[in-house]
Amino acid sequence: MNENPNPYDDDLRRQELINQRDAQRLRQETQQLKAAQRRAKFAWARNTIALLVGSLEILLGIRFFLRSTGANPENPFAQFIFKLSEPFMAPFATLFVSPTDATATRIFDVNLLIAMVVYALLGAIAIAIVNYLQGQTPYSR
Repeated sequence: MNENPNPYDDDLRRQELINQRDAQRLRQETQQLKAAQRRAKFAWARNTIALLVGSLEILLGIRFFLRSTGANPENPFAQFIFKLSEPFMAPFATLFVSPTDATATRIFDVNLLIAMVVYALLGAIAIAIVNYLQGQTPYSR
């Protein structure tokens, strides 16, 4: 025998539970989507910082190579590299006297090496700040 006289109430209760479960699932998916979007923004910031600092390090590395090997400063490529990197070298230009060879054509630019270290540290600090702003576990998914 059927102890429940009204099966319509069971169907309504079952449908209500399904609706509540679906609403909860939708809320969870919305939260997950927002969290994923936030992680994507922080990842974009980290990648942008890494790209800019890496590009600057490569530029300064090329400048260091050109100066230490005695590249012709009248060469258009060398002029381009020197002019492009000059604003980044300005704060460090007179920090130390750089040793040269006897003809002063090859310059071991200590200031350039210090600039590279300082810019790398600033980039690492900027990435650490982004990680801090993101939260405890910036790389978890």
